[in-house]
This record gives sequence, structure tokens and C-alpha cells, in this order.
Amino acid sequence: MENRNVELTEAEWSIMECLWERAPRIGREIIEEMEAKNDWNRSTTLTLLRRLEAKGVVESTSEGIKTFSPLVGRDEVAHYETENLLDRVYKGSLSMLVSAFTKKKALSKDEIEELYAILHKAEENNND
Repeated sequence: MENRNVELTEAEWSIMECLWERAPRIGREIIEEMEAKNDWNRSTTLTLLRRLEAKGVVESTSEGIKTFSPLVGRDEVAHYETENLLDRVYKGSLSMLVSAFTKKKALSKDEIEELYAILHKAEENNND
């Protein structure tokens, strides 16, 4: 999967989560899952699949039954979306982002320890 910057709408995320969970999938499977999870009709799901194909993040094959597969990984898209949020909302400041989240939601002891470990590793990498 090549590295690319992709912005997804909330609806597109839902389709991609379905494909990241298991791929390839036939159209009918995706339609049924989106109907069950989001109460979407067939047309809505197919429109979103076409939009994702146009963005180059999903591919379809029509050898026999049409199947769909993601062309980008979840981590790649999540990383881009996070950087985009950080730049747009917090002017690129990671500390402002963390501060905003910790003011609204208490961190568990495990989350705090994980953040300390991340910061310690970042500090070590900066000293190298």
C-alpha cells in the first residue's frame, strides 16, 4: 500500500472499517453490514463505495462476483487524519492536543504510563 494523504467522511470511515476488518468482500456483504450497522440502503452503500474508488482508497474486481478491497491501511489514514487535526485545530502543537483531551476526560493509570513511555522514547530518539 502506497503512502497517500486521504481524508474520509464519517460515512466513508464506516465502509473502510468494514473492509479493514476483512477483505476482500463482495458488495452484498458490505451492503448487508452497512444496513445492519447504519440503517443505510443499498444505494447509499454503493455510492460510498464508488466515491472511495474514485479517491483511490478502494479497488474492486469484477471477475465473477464484484469484490472490494482497501488500498490504504487504517493506520495510514488515521495518521494523516490525526496530523490534519493537529495542524488545523491545535496549530501543530501536540501538547495543546493532549492538554485539551486530558481536561475533558480523565486518563487511566495505564494510559498515563503509556504516555510516559512514549515521551521517554521520544526523548531518547531526540538525544541520538
